[in-house]
Amino acid sequence: MPTDLLDQDIMYLPGMGPKRKEILNKELNIHTWRDLLEYYPYKYVDRSRIYAINELSPDMPFVQVKGRILSFEEYDMGARKKRIVAHFTDGRGVIDLVWFHGTQYVYKTYQTGVEYIVFGKPTVYGGRFQFAHPDIDKADTLQLSSMGMQPYYSTSEKMKKMGMQSRFMEKMERVLLDRIPSPMPETIPPFITSPLHLIPRDAAMRQIHYPKTADEMARARFRLKFEELFYVQLNILRYASDHRRKYRGYVFAHVGAIFNYFYQHNLPFPLTGAQKRVMHEIRADMGSGKQMNRLLQGDVGSGKTLVALMSMLIAIDNGYQACIMAPTEILAEQHLTTILGFLKGMDIRVELLTGIVKGKKRQDILDGLKNGNVQILVGTHAIIEDPVQFAHLGLAVVDEQHRFGVKQRAKLWAKSENPPHILVMTATPIPRTLAMTIYGDLDVSVIDELPPGRKPIQTLHKFDNQMTSLYQGIRQQIHQGRQVYIVFPLIKESEKSDLKNLEEGFEALKQIFPEFKLSKVHGKMKPKDKEEEMQKFVRGETQILVATTVIEVGVNVPNASVMVILDAQRFGLSQLHQLRGRVGRGADQSYCILVTNYKLAEDTRKRIDIMCDTNDGFQIAEADLKLRGPGDLEGTQQSGIAFDLKIADIARDGQIVQIARDEAQKIIDNDPLCTKTENQILWNRLKELRKTNINWAAIS
Repeated sequence: MPTDLLDQDIMYLPGMGPKRKEILNKELNIHTWRDLLEYYPYKYVDRSRIYAINELSPDMPFVQVKGRILSFEEYDMGARKKRIVAHFTDGRGVIDLVWFHGTQYVYKTYQTGVEYIVFGKPTVYGGRFQFAHPDIDKADTLQLSSMGMQPYYSTSEKMKKMGMQSRFMEKMERVLLDRIPSPMPETIPPFITSPLHLIPRDAAMRQIHYPKTADEMARARFRLKFEELFYVQLNILRYASDHRRKYRGYVFAHVGAIFNYFYQHNLPFPLTGAQKRVMHEIRADMGSGKQMNRLLQGDVGSGKTLVALMSMLIAIDNGYQACIMAPTEILAEQHLTTILGFLKGMDIRVELLTGIVKGKKRQDILDGLKNGNVQILVGTHAIIEDPVQFAHLGLAVVDEQHRFGVKQRAKLWAKSENPPHILVMTATPIPRTLAMTIYGDLDVSVIDELPPGRKPIQTLHKFDNQMTSLYQGIRQQIHQGRQVYIVFPLIKESEKSDLKNLEEGFEALKQIFPEFKLSKVHGKMKPKDKEEEMQKFVRGETQILVATTVIEVGVNVPNASVMVILDAQRFGLSQLHQLRGRVGRGADQSYCILVTNYKLAEDTRKRIDIMCDTNDGFQIAEADLKLRGPGDLEGTQQSGIAFDLKIADIARDGQIVQIARDEAQKIIDNDPLCTKTENQILWNRLKELRKTNINWAAIS
């Protein structure tokens, strides 16, 4: 079958036409035969069996019965409303078919004495089974043997108004499949499909739309999910393999005097087992002769900065410079303070470069970088500006990578004749299946232990009618010398009503706590004013910081022990976890209070319960992925990942992701240059997919 057959416009399919085509274009982004073929059902209902009426029970899902209408009855329901009831029998019992509107349609379409197959959900009313608004087909027009599992397709309101419900989509899929010659070309070679017992692609594409049994449907879904995830992983791993081959890394052959002095005299506390393990992994990368590309994941407060600093000291011991790039000025300044504290008494030149460093000071830093005197540079994206030139940049650390674009990162790599070793840090825990897909070209290290002496944060759920006792608790904490965050849900900076809530809330809190000083921070403020208010809180001049989620990343106040999140139902799990991570940074017991109203949706209640039950960022990220799906997760959208997956679900198909990853890795190991004849089907398919609307380049 020529591949261009599937590139044909859907308009010329019988039953389509220009108007329906336009709606499918706009509503579902379906333009070609291929788009329609890959628009998969979201559920199926078993139409292969007919039940006798005397077999029905109220706990059954949708079922079908076969028989005749005996008679019709009408019941008034007030103000020009009628309920129509058709008494229906199969000879073994009687049920009622009920409609609450559409009187004329019912009388015009259905007659007594004609044999029908009726499909609906059995419920009991007045002691008798009834089907409300059932699907009804004449028995002689419905071929039950070929019905099997009936597919259901998602449709929009606009489509429904045009009569383009699920049934219409089902009909169009049948029209399309009748026009596609069998077999459709295979996209995965037998040496992969056979051991995994994958059905052929032609069977999968036909059975996904029209499975005769639940088993057929499951096998078709598995085959198509595997294929989709396999090509995503093959693309990522091929990119990573090309990158490793192309770029040799600087060899940091030894751990020298600077690192050893720091380890023996300046280490603030013994490393946790997790920190030691990660240091071994980084050390091995830096000495391997290949460019390190490592993602360092660790919850807030797990000691990532210390690991990054020790990695930088290895670079310095080998005669190279290092830099750390943070997304905000406050986070860069925080890193500088932390690093200078760690290096106290050591002769290492560390400088800060952000937008506010100007004039002579800036020139002095630029000169120091060029002649190699500045050994560690801490900064914001100011680091990647053209005038910044290093003598020998050997290691670049990027904090909270999802806040930087691809082009910004590439500019950093270009600061050295060879690309420097790269260590990417994130405090946003990423579930394994997602990490394999977003950061599939990076090796992953995880710090999953907190430093000794840290007490787990206690998370409590309060309703908004319990504020008086909450304010009392805040007062007690401040009287004990602690500080408090109170966060309002300004999710989008454009939401004026939220901004008003914050402003009014701030004024109200000043009245409630007249004895304390308050700071206020939100994204609409000028950076200078925001910085000033933050710094007042950091210095302890204000006791309460009233803020929006701008404090989610990068405020380190060990003295702050209470985080109050108002309207917590409006935040996602990862965001709640990030906000909670602002407290619990000192030795004192810290608290996170989630305040909501009483009326909570089921998934919101689940989110709140998960937060109260665990402090484990990875458990929370897994739960968030399942509740929200990958496209909504913090970081995935900013990093330009296009999760245009048609059937696979990264949250729920973790096992298939792993199988696909393993198979793709075997191909790359066996054919790193993509030249072997037996793999041509794979490389050709990958080229084809790159031309489609999936943003394959962004995935890696």
